[in-house]
Amino acid sequence: MENVLQQGVGAKPATASKAKTAKRRPWMAYIAIVPFFLVVILYELAPLAQLALNSVIGRDSEALGLENYIRVFTTPLYTQSIWNSVWISLLSAVVGIVVAFLAARFCSEASPRVRNGFTMILNMMSNFSGVPLAFAFMILMGNAGVLTLIGEQFNIPFLANFNLYGFDGLVMMYIYFQIPLATLLLIPAFAGIRKEWREAATILKASTFDYWFRIVIPNLMPSILGTLSVLFSNALAAYATAYALVMNNYALLALQITSRFRGDVQTDAATGGALAIVLIALMVICTLVNNYFTRRAAKGREIV
Repeated sequence: MENVLQQGVGAKPATASKAKTAKRRPWMAYIAIVPFFLVVILYELAPLAQLALNSVIGRDSEALGLENYIRVFTTPLYTQSIWNSVWISLLSAVVGIVVAFLAARFCSEASPRVRNGFTMILNMMSNFSGVPLAFAFMILMGNAGVLTLIGEQFNIPFLANFNLYGFDGLVMMYIYFQIPLATLLLIPAFAGIRKEWREAATILKASTFDYWFRIVIPNLMPSILGTLSVLFSNALAAYATAYALVMNNYALLALQITSRFRGDVQTDAATGGALAIVLIALMVICTLVNNYFTRRAAKGREIV
């Protein structure tokens, strides 16, 4: 009896020590996350605040106002840059999502060995961008590229007259680096397709068209819309590949922002800040629109 009482008495300090340890753990977790908040503050919030401040301080008047934004939306070069960036991003995102949808379907239906090899190739392709990608396209489809010379020799107008250093070349390069990223994002979504859906559709004598467009695609729509938003934002903010190919010879929003902060004669942080805020606003609008349609698609799927 005395031993039992001694064990009971001795258990209280152990329980108290565990409670103290449990109270200390949240503080340790907060301390561990401090480096993350420092990175966010120093490399995201602080630059964003500086851009916002630069955008509302007039370049000429040095007074607070919308002078820089008026210049951005009234200067043909800047308006054309915004339009080109939005159009190229939207076109490359749509084409990329269509090709990625077919590639993800192939990957979901392939054997595990083929799927692993295909995923490895996608990872390699997704990391092949920037200057190496631009240089590879120059070798293939530049003014003296391999495919260009083949097109001239065999009278293939598309290859012989292809303008790599303009709209067509930028769209093709953007589509190239959009496809592997979109495919990697859609492969997990295809893993959620159940075999029972196909069996039920077959029993109900549904056609292949009905199966894909009334069952599969509506269930994949939230993932498709989310991937489309990522692709649009990815293309809108792309800089290295476009700069390596056309430098500042083509009007793109990302290139114009960089040129304002890296001018050959002088910098223009006021206009550059306004352009950067416009770019951020476009990405935020894209995200909000995507979230709206994604919620609608998810609600429709729940109802079905």
